[in-house]
Amino acid sequence: MTRSPWAREYGRSPHEYIWGTEPSAFARQLAALLPPGARVLDLGCGEGRDSVFFAAHGFDVSGVEISAAGLRKAERLAKERGVNVLWVHGNMARLSLDGPFDLVYSCGAIHYVPRGERARLFPWLQALTRPGGYHGFIVFTDHVIHAEKGEIIDYFAPQELSRAYPGWSILRAARDEFACSRDGVPHRHSVEEFLARRQAPDALTGSAARLENETVPARTLKLEEAFDHGSNETR
Repeated sequence: MTRSPWAREYGRSPHEYIWGTEPSAFARQLAALLPPGARVLDLGCGEGRDSVFFAAHGFDVSGVEISAAGLRKAERLAKERGVNVLWVHGNMARLSLDGPFDLVYSCGAIHYVPRGERARLFPWLQALTRPGGYHGFIVFTDHVIHAEKGEIIDYFAPQELSRAYPGWSILRAARDEFACSRDGVPHRHSVEEFLARRQAPDALTGSAARLENETVPARTLKLEEAFDHGSNETR
């Protein structure tokens, strides 16, 4: 069973990139935190725009996607941009992957994973992360709910993500909203932009330290800037 509708939509539009080919603002921000050659795991990579962006920055990228149609478009985009990505076809909650990774990333996917499976998913992803590495997610929250195209979502509750990261530095947990009309009905989604860092022997410095200390104001997000629906987990 497909909890997300976007795999079906990818198949219906094989020559169109539903979410575009340019990276999200979130991906651009996180790329600035990573060292050269960092390993990046993109969970629910959809049509590949953020995975390809990370690879273009010289990172070693693995993109996981449950939609074969989405991956075909991702592979085409990578070829057009002249970059290499390890594409993995499968369910993010049931894969076997080798770490460690410097960034585990997901923009608009993990809320499709049932809550019971997320309880196992987060500890596994944390174990795959290098000390000093990051987890960056954008997820739907339960503040504003709109079921789009028959999707099934276990919406994140306040502090749910933060509670899943004991012993990590929570650099950002900003709850926001954006307008959407992808299903033909104008509506809004509420999201949380989450960034955490696994503790490392040395203290935070530079960009990461500034992120940890900043106050994130509430704001209205543009869909193309903040969020990529195209992740399609879990079926």
